Amino acid sequence: MFISNEVKSNEAIVIKVESEKKTLYLLFKRLMDISIAFIGFLFAFFLLIIFGTLIKLESEGPFIYSQIRVGKNGRQFKIYKLRSMYIDAEKNGPQWAQKHDARVTKIGRCIRKTRIDEIPQFINIIKGDMSIVGPRPERSCFIDEFCKEIPEYNYRLAVKPGLTGWAQVNGGYELTPQEKLKKDLYYINNQSIWLDIKIILKTVKIILSGYGAR
Repeated sequence: MFISNEVKSNEAIVIKVESEKKTLYLLFKRLMDISIAFIGFLFAFFLLIIFGTLIKLESEGPFIYSQIRVGKNGRQFKIYKLRSMYIDAEKNGPQWAQKHDARVTKIGRCIRKTRIDEIPQFINIIKGDMSIVGPRPERSCFIDEFCKEIPEYNYRLAVKPGLTGWAQVNGGYELTPQEKLKKDLYYINNQSIWLDIKIILKTVKIILSGYGAR
């Protein structure tokens, strides 16, 4: 089949334009990540002190909790959170968090409801491990488990994980892994500044309303 040089040229232009759009989007997204994370951490620092103290008073153990998660392209990193569970929460092995989880402390329920427990992840965002918006990072043991049943689950690793995401503002902990994957893939396939802003605004609404408590 004959393809004219003009058609080839037009295809090259389209590919170049799409590549430039993606580059500009990723650059803007990174600048937005750093700005929001830096400002957010400064404003929320006093909350870390207050709730860190309450966490220590209620139960034994450090108030900052770290855990290895899987990021973009399978790269592992250490995620930081305010501890919301008892220190022996996984004495019976890793368990996926559930709504009304019995392992969660009283203070933990409060900081999970308001998403205060996620504040330390601003550090992960500044470091470049995460983004403000993206699929939530999972542990490798859960990814291996889900991939056995859902081969497409690894597609979530095509982008940086996020502090919040399309799945989190559209069901969150009430969704099954299959439903979360569907929403995460929708985000990955439709990434844009406007979609990111929409997710951020919906996240703020959820935090202020207390909807979707974990």
